[in-house]
Amino acid sequence: MPKITCQEFNHILETEMAWASDLGMRLESIEPGLAIMRLPYHQNSTRPGGTISGPHMMMLADACMYAVVLGMIGQVKLAVTTNFNINFLRKPAATDLIAEGKIIKMGKRLAIMEVSIHAESNDKLVAHATGTYSIPPEIET
Repeated sequence: MPKITCQEFNHILETEMAWASDLGMRLESIEPGLAIMRLPYHQNSTRPGGTISGPHMMMLADACMYAVVLGMIGQVKLAVTTNFNINFLRKPAATDLIAEGKIIKMGKRLAIMEVSIHAESNDKLVAHATGTYSIPPEIET
């Protein structure tokens, strides 16, 4: 069972990550070590040439990694990105983007993940990201 629910994570998006919430980004599914997120297509998300912009895909991938981490450790909001790499593989269709994030390695202080992004209209991979999150030490009281 994940240590955070979709509802709890989406509440974090709405209340503390307005940049994601304003675009309609939502966590659709979460399991330990796995998260699936959606970024709805919007004309304002495109760049010249009619493709969805790289920064939007990067934002989706990083938010998905955050969901994977919180699914593993619970609501530790100070877990932060320390490394991020993305490869853009093909022009996505003008449709919602779906990101599937999964854990590669989970340690005490670092979590390494990968995210595959595809357009909802087909399963062809449009981007692949890897990243590392730093997990803060537990605060003793």
